[in-house]
Amino acid sequence: MARFVKEGQEYSVVLRSKDLRHAELFSSFEYGTVLEYTVRSVTGDLPIDSFMILTRDADGEKYVIPGFRTGCGSLFTVHTDEICKKNDPCGLFFCVFDLGGVCISPSEYGEGYYIGSYGDPAVCFQLTVYRPQTNRATGYEGGIMYQIFPDRFCRAGGPFRKENAVTEEDWYALVSEYAAYPGAPLKNNHFFGGTLYGIAEKLFRLKELGVTLLYLNPIFKAASNHRYDTGDYEHVDELLGGDPALEYLIGECRKCGISVILDGVFNHTGSDSRYFNKYGHYPETGAYQSKDSPYFEWYCFTDYPDRYESWWGIDILPKVRSGDSSFRDYIAGPGGILERYLSLGIAGWRLDVADELPDRMLDAISGRVKACDRNGVIIGEVWEDASNKIAYSVRKRYFMNGQLTSVMNYPLKNAIISFMLTRNADDLYYTERMLYRHYPKCASDMLMNILSSHDTPRILNMLAGPVHEGMSMDEMATARLTENERAAAVSRLRHAVLLQMLLPGIPCIYYGDEAGMEGDRDPFNRQTYKWGREDREVMDMYSRMTALRTSLPMLADAYYRGLEHKNGVYAFERFNDRQRLYVAVNLSEDRYATPDSCKGRVLYPVEGEVSGSYLLEPDGACVIIYEEE
Repeated sequence: MARFVKEGQEYSVVLRSKDLRHAELFSSFEYGTVLEYTVRSVTGDLPIDSFMILTRDADGEKYVIPGFRTGCGSLFTVHTDEICKKNDPCGLFFCVFDLGGVCISPSEYGEGYYIGSYGDPAVCFQLTVYRPQTNRATGYEGGIMYQIFPDRFCRAGGPFRKENAVTEEDWYALVSEYAAYPGAPLKNNHFFGGTLYGIAEKLFRLKELGVTLLYLNPIFKAASNHRYDTGDYEHVDELLGGDPALEYLIGECRKCGISVILDGVFNHTGSDSRYFNKYGHYPETGAYQSKDSPYFEWYCFTDYPDRYESWWGIDILPKVRSGDSSFRDYIAGPGGILERYLSLGIAGWRLDVADELPDRMLDAISGRVKACDRNGVIIGEVWEDASNKIAYSVRKRYFMNGQLTSVMNYPLKNAIISFMLTRNADDLYYTERMLYRHYPKCASDMLMNILSSHDTPRILNMLAGPVHEGMSMDEMATARLTENERAAAVSRLRHAVLLQMLLPGIPCIYYGDEAGMEGDRDPFNRQTYKWGREDREVMDMYSRMTALRTSLPMLADAYYRGLEHKNGVYAFERFNDRQRLYVAVNLSEDRYATPDSCKGRVLYPVEGEVSGSYLLEPDGACVIIYEEE
């Protein structure tokens, strides 16, 4: 419940649902849910003519729900099955309360309420209705994910060779192949020789970290080391060990209780592929070679054959017309690419540039994955709030239609880093509140919570501050943090990882972050894992944080509520019917006393009992668990 004052009148709004116990935390509900919103006046009566106005985003249709007088307030009852179209039981709505001509709504990004006139887009709150049974628990909630760039993790089982590949013999050499500037042409054919057998050899390390999900960057045959220029979806790249290596890795992961997620790049292929075949390296006739190619309709040529649509204008990545039925069937049809690898035992897919895939393709992918495995995971690469994302002038329906299980959590990553560097918790508090309200709870529980990825600088570099801003690529190739910069970054890292582990979602560790690896933007964030040269302090810290997470099974489905975000302190709680977890990070220079509470048990920084308030030191954090009576 929150309150606001207008012309001397003090009001409060209470949100609740007949179906959901903690409806005040959410604005995303399953079709058929009955919602109740109560607006009360604390200091006087509400106007008689009070309305709730819902505007459907898809077509602008409005629903006006009159308030039912109850004491000094009004009760508004919303039947979600009445505001959605009969043939489309889902929708995104923007809502306000009209209290005698004054429109108000709970603030989405701040405290209190927005007050204004109808038609002002700022005076709205978001309500999402999603299809029944589309946002469900998968069984992977509460786990820990680990991301690997396969060429740079570990060599074993080789050496493997392929044509046109340049192999670096020194595993510890720095990446020396990079573009003069971001986006400049580059072959990316410099390989270090990491393999899937090498990953299998190091699974014991992942198991020690508590890893339950292994996410691999693309592994299919391709010309480049990043393999986002797919050459053949049907086969694992020979440099990684080929098809037998994947089957072996899946089997070894299963023994360790680790599931595998593959990277699905279905928005574009490589120009050097069996489908496009620009250089004639494949025996099949590709789209570039002939209009009679079975793959010709997959691509959009503007001046055949040398001008064609490509991803962000990069001509080695010709864009696929993923709305084309033959391509869609090849990927998501019966016996297609998705089914081929799901039948081998993978847990699901991370979808590259998910916002560039049309709804028909996303629906087909979702349908096929769920047909093969009802608990199959689909994580979308989305950099913003995925609940209301607009891409290429089209509103995406990721959660309304259950197209995605969840998404990569870039907004949280950015907010955590901002808090670490500025000591201002506002952005983190409001970002987490906004995401948790907007996403279905099952999607929040499966959020891929990252601090680094193959597309961003490593977390240590980010936490050191803007020390490398303005550097050229040549300078960045050899730049390293100073001793003081690194010490400051490591100190901040312990708080960042604590938040990553305990906020809603699944923490995803980018390979080498737990070993203290540095690296600026691509490709310097893709150095080889420095086996035998790990930072022991960082390793021990990660081990402690992952052990804390795995000791708390409640995190699989616990609710979230933000509590504090001022004076350098961010505090929140995770709770269910049985337990309540209190987490606070104090980046101020003063001690912080936690609220008085019943007897609890401190889990971090030092285990022990606590009764009443806990005194948190400057630049400190605490985790306390309370048993609910």
